[in-house]
Amino acid sequence: MSPESHGLPGVLGEIAEVAGLAAALAVAEAVGGTRAYVPRRPGPDHWLVRAAGPEAAAAIADHLTTGRSGSEIEFPIGPAGSYVKERRRRARKMRELTAQGLPNRQTARQVGVTERAVRLFKARVRRDDSQGDLGL
Repeated sequence: MSPESHGLPGVLGEIAEVAGLAAALAVAEAVGGTRAYVPRRPGPDHWLVRAAGPEAAAAIADHLTTGRSGSEIEFPIGPAGSYVKERRRRARKMRELTAQGLPNRQTARQVGVTERAVRLFKARVRRDDSQGDLGL
């Protein structure tokens, strides 16, 4: 991990290196915990430009895309997702939102977890429910 990555996980660390810490944190705030498309050349209304600014967005797109096409990227949550004491609050909130039938992406953004965490949570709940009452 280079000093320029500021200790941020995965692609957020790469963004910090090419566009700065503020841009990486803005991206984490905008799409952290979800998959998002990064076009080769983001337009002025694209989420990346709105979050990080046009210069940073161009640097990020240059780094994360190849050739003529963009890339679908799974963005880590960032610093907000690393607090262990938030675990119970997140689990409780995830239970509430999944019970309401919210889409995984919306649940992930509201809870502060990844879409993958929501999918795994739902699978675990289905598995537990399918076990039924064992009479113990």
